[in-house]
Amino acid sequence: MDVLIREFLDYLTVERGLSDNTLDSYGRDLRLFDDFLTDHGLTLHVAGEEQLRIYLQHLRRRGRSSATVARKIAALRAFYHFLLQEKKITADPTVALESPKQSKKLPTVLSIKEVERLLNSPRSQQPTDLRDKAMLEVLYATGLRVTELVSLEINSVNLENGYVQCMGKGNKERIVPLGSMAQASVKLYWEKGRPSLAKPSSDGALFLNKNGGRLTRQGFWKIIKRRAHEAGIITPITPHTLRHSFATHLLENGADLRAVQEMLGHADISTTQIYTHVTKTRLKDVYAKTHPRA
Repeated sequence: MDVLIREFLDYLTVERGLSDNTLDSYGRDLRLFDDFLTDHGLTLHVAGEEQLRIYLQHLRRRGRSSATVARKIAALRAFYHFLLQEKKITADPTVALESPKQSKKLPTVLSIKEVERLLNSPRSQQPTDLRDKAMLEVLYATGLRVTELVSLEINSVNLENGYVQCMGKGNKERIVPLGSMAQASVKLYWEKGRPSLAKPSSDGALFLNKNGGRLTRQGFWKIIKRRAHEAGIITPITPHTLRHSFATHLLENGADLRAVQEMLGHADISTTQIYTHVTKTRLKDVYAKTHPRA
């Protein structure tokens, strides 16, 4: 089983170009399934549709959410499809499996005033403050994923023409406009912040940590938490919150849904449409709070 899982993950890497995070999730999900089979004296070739249903019931009894169970079903489907394609098995037991219905949770979105407080929280001219300010401005200006943000190289940002070039999911490259305020923050960080953080061993990464290395996702997660606290923002936020806010604020101000889809790097427009539900909900809240006869 372990060999088959490794072959499957290699296939996903080479043929489908999935991100490291997705590969890690698939690997964990399949190894958990392998543990279940071992505990019940089963092998992959013996386990059929009934055993898979028992496995899913086992997950639910352990308190796994519908979203988690759905993700594990997706991993199993992809795995068995690969095995069938490679002629490792003769039948796919996942064909009749149904994913649990999930209620779509609307993403957390900051108000424009909250965004302004967050972006203005790094106040000094210290190198780390200049870096944090530039990163927050770029994230809100472009809607990049945090992985895309920390992966930016020096030559990924074109300040003269005002755009960012990034590598998204599935190694798909896209170009996103960069607003004037974000351009100014990056320019200031580039001229006065990065030189103080850079070391002889520093590579071409745009955003550096105190040791001169590339800032990590976890490092930026800590930064945005601290900056949100400094800005007095009570709403629990993550780096993805600025991505959600970027998309929602664009749509609220009349942006075309297809254009937002392209900037976010969504393969399917149905993923982008969640933000239309957010804008409707926010409009209802505004109406309820402000209309005299609401």
